[in-house]
Order: sequence, then structure tokens, then C-alpha cells
Amino acid sequence: MDVWRLAAVDAARAARVLSEVRSATLAGQRTRMAPRPVIGQSWERVLRSGVDPEHDVRAGLLSREELEQRRAASPLRHVLPVLREGLLSVADVPRHIMVVADEDGRVLWREGHPSVLRNADRLGFELGADWREDVVGTNGVGTAAVVRRPVQVFAAEHFVRSHTTWTCTGAPVTDPRDGRLLGVVDVSGPLDTMHPATLAWVDSVAKLAEARLRELHLASLERLRTVAAPVLARLGGRAAVVDRDGWTAAVAGMPYTPRIALPAAPAPGRRWLPALGVCCLEPLAGGWLVRADEEAVPHGDTRIVLDLTRARRWSVAVSSGVGSWSQELTPRHAELLYLLAVHRSGRSAADLAAEVFGDPARTVTVRAEMSRIRRYLGALLEHRPYRFRDDTEVRVVLPNDPRDLLPHSTAPAVRRGRRASTVS
Repeated sequence: MDVWRLAAVDAARAARVLSEVRSATLAGQRTRMAPRPVIGQSWERVLRSGVDPEHDVRAGLLSREELEQRRAASPLRHVLPVLREGLLSVADVPRHIMVVADEDGRVLWREGHPSVLRNADRLGFELGADWREDVVGTNGVGTAAVVRRPVQVFAAEHFVRSHTTWTCTGAPVTDPRDGRLLGVVDVSGPLDTMHPATLAWVDSVAKLAEARLRELHLASLERLRTVAAPVLARLGGRAAVVDRDGWTAAVAGMPYTPRIALPAAPAPGRRWLPALGVCCLEPLAGGWLVRADEEAVPHGDTRIVLDLTRARRWSVAVSSGVGSWSQELTPRHAELLYLLAVHRSGRSAADLAAEVFGDPARTVTVRAEMSRIRRYLGALLEHRPYRFRDDTEVRVVLPNDPRDLLPHSTAPAVRRGRRASTVS
């Protein structure tokens, strides 16, 4: 039985079928049909996290002050007009609400018909609520954030029983500059609003929002270049002007690189940056002037920590005698650095292609991603084969449950890592 095709014509009957599947699955019994893979895998994660399927969570709302602080800090505030135009201008808007959550699953904005908003309130789907998957179970916001792709959750595909009267469709919005998760946009409503085409609709609007963010980024760099030109013209040696996140507006005396990794909390003074060595940072309007002092990189006292414990927020941190910095990782970079940390002797491009894609011929893709990683790890990462520098200490921090290792990943080597850790 194709329950999705059935849901498009008879939502109530499809909901009953899914309710039977949910009850049997959670009871450990055999079912006449299996949940969809994205839902079944989510249920497994949620069961491990200890969410109660019979009781929802209403605690932990953000205060009004905290909500406003998160709104002001979220890049998604810049694309609210795009989201509203794409998701609230449809004919059946009285039956839907639009929800925008940040990368931590916190609901920052909600808009739509008052009656649907009241229904959402009864589910705890309100401003400031925490809708991470490991807090409230399988849902369009939290699950989309974990798997990093659009997800539609219908009726009893929700893990918590009180949510099974609802249907929601969420799509992640990522930073077009580096792939970092910024949040999730979601369209939700009663069961009879379910339609298979909603998934493509919400995803397309999320992609429009990312395109708008890209336009805003390019415009801000162009403005910074007008500041950079006279500053760089007066300097000798290697120097660059970057924005507050390290994206390059202009360079002098050195090859152009799209981004220079800055310390986690940049401050004026002498700092070590992996791409340039020891540098001096000077503040500029809208960014930083980065002046290279010398070619050398620190030796012997450098430590790299790869943190894979927080779903959606993987990071690499580097510390040395001249300072420290951290970089949030995209899903692909998290996979590649995990493999290099496991195999300290190194991996060729073909090895990595086989371990990530299951296809050793995809070396062009691997080399492109490794080139991007080298932009922020610099000389700490060597090639032929790709590996961490021998005199660098590398530590990997893994999730408590090995089955939660990079849950988005379908890479053969990561899957083997989950199984091997579980067995051992």
C-alpha cells in the first residue's frame, strides 16, 4: 500500500494506517508495512534519546528577551520577506501556518491564520519552543535539521501521540557561503492539509531564501571593498581585508582565497591563522585588516579537536601557543575530517571517494572539498596522501551513543564506524 498516495485522497484513512504502524513499531511488534526510512530512522534516534511518545514537552520556552536576542542574531531575519511571499501567499493560507526555527530548533517566528495558530499552541508549537528531534520527537523542524534535507511528517509519523493530528513539512536553510545550518522553515496544519507536493514547494522557497542570502553577502563584500582599496594601497607585504566572518573582500601581495579562518572571537593584535601563519588583526568598518607577519606556522604545540557530539553543530578547534580558533563544519567536511582522524597515516583521493561515496572514481569531488578544508586548516593538513600533519595532536570527541555518529551520513565508512563502535 502506498500510504502517501492514499493520504492525498483520504487523509483520515491514511492516518489510521499510520497509527497502526506507529503503535506496532513502538511496541516492538511486526507491522504489515514499514515506516518510511527517514521516519523509521528518526524513531530509532528518538527512542535512544528518551522522548516519551505519550507525553509532549512544554517546558523551556524562551523568554521574550531571549527570543528577541535570537531573532536579532539570526541571518534568517533578512529573508523573512522571501519566506512570507513564498509560503503565505497561497490560496489555502487559512489552513496553514509558517514556522521559522533557528539552528537550535527554537521557534523564532510563526505566522498564519489565528485558528491554526491556536491549534499549534495546544501542541506546544509556539514562539520560543524547542522543537529539536531529541526533545519533542520526530517532526518537520527537528528531523529536517538532523538529516539536512526536506522532510514531510504526516499524522502518526510524528513520534509523540499528541502531534499525530498534525502534518508538517520542513526544509533546512543553510548558509550559502559555507553550508552551515541556519535554521528550518516549516509549513504545518491539520491532517487534511497534507499534499505530497508540499515538500517540493517548501524546499523551493528555502532555496529562494538561500539565494537571497547569497545576494546580500555579495553586496556586503562589495561595500567592504570600497573601504579596503585605499587601506591596501598604502601597505606593503601580504595583507587582506575580510568581513567579520573572514570572507575576503580584497587582497594585496598574496593569492586571493575566498575565506580566511579567524579566531572564534577575533580581537585586535597578533594571532596565528592557519592560512597565513602569524598575523596582525586590525579592525575596520564592517570587518578586519589582516596583515601577515611571517610565513611560519607553530610546530609541536598544535592541537586539533574534532567535536562530533552535537548533531548539526560539528566543529573543529585548533589551539597553539599563539592562540586558538574554531570552525563549524558542513556535513561533508565533518565526514572527511572524521575519516582523516581515524586514519592518521592518510588517505588518497580515491580512498576518500570510496569511503564517502562508495565510488573511488569520484576523486574530483573529493579534491574540491579537501581544497575548501585546507582554506581553514592550512598547513595543518597535508596531501599525497591527505592527512593531518604528523607533529599535530588530533583528538576526536564522539557522541555517547555510537549510532548517533554523523546521523545525516550515508557514507559507507561512517556506517561501518557506527556498527563497529556498537559491537565493540
